[in-house]
Amino acid sequence: MSVRSAAPAAGPGSGAAGSAPGDSRRWLILTVICTAYLMITLDVTVMNLALPSAQEALHFSNADKQWILTAYALCFGSLLLFCGRLADLVGRKETFLIGLSGFAISSAVGGASGSFGMLVAARASQGVFAALLAPTALSLLSTTFTDPKERGKAFGVFSAVAASGGGLGLLLGGALTSGLNWRWCMYVNLVFAVFSLVGGLMLLPRQPRTGAKMDIPGVIVASGGMFCLVYGFSNAATHSWHAATTWGVLATGGVLLVVFAFWQSRAPHPLLPPRVVLDRNRGGAYLTALIVGVGAFGVLLFLIYYMQTDLGYSAITSGVALLPMVVVTAVATNVGNIVVMPKVGPRPLIGVGMLLNAGGMAWLTRIGPDSGYAAALLGPTMVIGLGMGLIYAAALRTGTAGVAPHDAGIASASISTGQQLGGAIGTALLNTIAASSAGTYLSSHAHGKPTAAQIHLATIHGYSTVFWWCTAIFGVGAVVCAALLRGGPLPAPAFGAPAKPAAPAEKARS
Repeated sequence: MSVRSAAPAAGPGSGAAGSAPGDSRRWLILTVICTAYLMITLDVTVMNLALPSAQEALHFSNADKQWILTAYALCFGSLLLFCGRLADLVGRKETFLIGLSGFAISSAVGGASGSFGMLVAARASQGVFAALLAPTALSLLSTTFTDPKERGKAFGVFSAVAASGGGLGLLLGGALTSGLNWRWCMYVNLVFAVFSLVGGLMLLPRQPRTGAKMDIPGVIVASGGMFCLVYGFSNAATHSWHAATTWGVLATGGVLLVVFAFWQSRAPHPLLPPRVVLDRNRGGAYLTALIVGVGAFGVLLFLIYYMQTDLGYSAITSGVALLPMVVVTAVATNVGNIVVMPKVGPRPLIGVGMLLNAGGMAWLTRIGPDSGYAAALLGPTMVIGLGMGLIYAAALRTGTAGVAPHDAGIASASISTGQQLGGAIGTALLNTIAASSAGTYLSSHAHGKPTAAQIHLATIHGYSTVFWWCTAIFGVGAVVCAALLRGGPLPAPAFGAPAKPAAPAEKARS
């Protein structure tokens, strides 16, 4: 059964902010939006390579180290839906500027941290304002560019930023930590934030209110459910799946999200209207974001582990080693959005992109203790970069296609929510698989106390097992997402027709 949503078109009073093709400011607005979004995507990974230096400076334990990353992920992931609707309700310019200001202040505090608690609080605050910025940036993009040709170019640039931000974060984090110190991984955000804040104040038009309303019960239940899931998976990655703090919290999160789904079909003004997620294309885009969040973790973390601990690469060398992947991703997103998407639509791009990722991951399983970069890493990472580029070229644009302006924020938040939840699942699942596989290898190869060489081989065996699992994840994702997505190009956005009010609980029709 196919489910289609009757997406209301935007009229002049409905909150559309589409710029006319002759308005040159829209390309400057794109620069401002992309700079802000790059800042928050960088911060997902920029602290990864700085953690040892921060730990030495602030004297916190290995057990506490995870909270530098988890605090950001918890607040970011749990507040995305609320902040996406808040952008629809309050106004996107206002939420954009508030998000930038708050993120800049939080980054300054984090860089000046004199204690572990201060740094964790700053990272949590960054996550709150990132949750406000991420959906606002994407919804601003979708309502600013309404001409189909220009929309493809704009989404190509934005998708390149979104797809390469994690890799660039590792590169920047390594460079700043090696060249300056870990605190500059925080201070660097001030450069991005100030530029975007000044540009936003000067360029972004004040948009009319969209008429969206806040679903308070939905906010409480959805935010609580997402918090429990992200915390539960993070706890599983560092402790145990058997701990009560893992399965108990995960079970609570699952129950809360079931309650949330039930409530959304009955709420007078749902936080996440069924019409947004029940459309096959948009639903496929959100599922794609979730799968990529799970599978991409295998590249961005375990590959870094392998390069630094097994091949002896420095922080900056590890980041530079991923640069070809970042470049290929950027090129592929632009070609995909501008050339391919208008002709064939999202299904071939996402399907082929998933298969390329699966192939690249399978290629990475050939790594060994003495592998050379050109022979073992360059080829597969470039293939994965190509796959990621094609996926992002289609997913971000498809996830906001056909929604009314008053739903643009929540549709954008749904994509980011899928990525964040996928990253949490990937962290827990793949860490567990790597540790279990390494343990199994040692138990079958080591007799008595294992030698350093055996431990080394066991660790690499764990990484290879993770890459095989990522191969399977992307392979299954290719089949499922291709089956869910509709064939053919996306319909052109209909901004300009008279706006139609959306029904409180819109029924799906086959």
